[in-house]
Amino acid sequence: MKMHGLGNDFVVIDARDGDDPVTPALAKALADRHRGVGFDQLAVISSDSRADFHLKFYNSDGSEAGACGNATRCVSDWMMRELGQDTIRLTTRRGQLSALRRADGLVSVNMGPPILVADAIPFTGDPMATGLAGDPVAIGMGNPHCIFFVPDAEAVDLHDRGPIFETHPAFPERTNVEFASLSGPDHLRMRVWERGAGVTLACGSGTCATAVAAHLRGLTGRRVRVDVDGGELEIDWREDGVWMTGPTTFVFSASLTPEFMAAL
Repeated sequence: MKMHGLGNDFVVIDARDGDDPVTPALAKALADRHRGVGFDQLAVISSDSRADFHLKFYNSDGSEAGACGNATRCVSDWMMRELGQDTIRLTTRRGQLSALRRADGLVSVNMGPPILVADAIPFTGDPMATGLAGDPVAIGMGNPHCIFFVPDAEAVDLHDRGPIFETHPAFPERTNVEFASLSGPDHLRMRVWERGAGVTLACGSGTCATAVAAHLRGLTGRRVRVDVDGGELEIDWREDGVWMTGPTTFVFSASLTPEFMAAL
């Protein structure tokens, strides 16, 4: 299946009836927007006795991702419709998460509490006083994030600055890189360079991490609106975790051909 949340697009494979067919080579081939399908991340649905389903994520370069917030919302919406319910439980590498559909049709997912301990992000320094140029904040949301607060996020050259910090040695597993500016009270503008994917129109876990960092820096409250390149997400950092809310879109469903699979 193909889905997107605010232009952050995914291929989703339903593997509940069999073994997970995805390898890094298949993920990378599917991500090719000329010879495959094209995506920012790939999500694989499998069964889990502890919850309604399990999700595993891959980046477009074939590497595994620990979290993907917008894909989690999109798949949760699809699964809720299939099961005929408005709440759902799922597991990821992060642990057990929950999602729900609001009365206005938007889908919310609890991405869990932010990770603020350096070793768990992982990051080699002080997450709140990184010492890196530009004074970013390091936050974990199941994957690592490096958040810069700048006067104008629109003016940042993501293709120039993103790769530099994605591979910075202070992040031993690489990192997503976010640039955010304050648009108004509890309102942020954010743009992102994703680890293993590059520039994307939205990043759910990155939006959550940015909202947490903004509150910890005293820039906003715990509930904010965040404008990303693809639209707007609502973030609410509650006692039980960081809740993210936004729209989802199901684009199409399809089958991979034997010819495509044989060419891998």
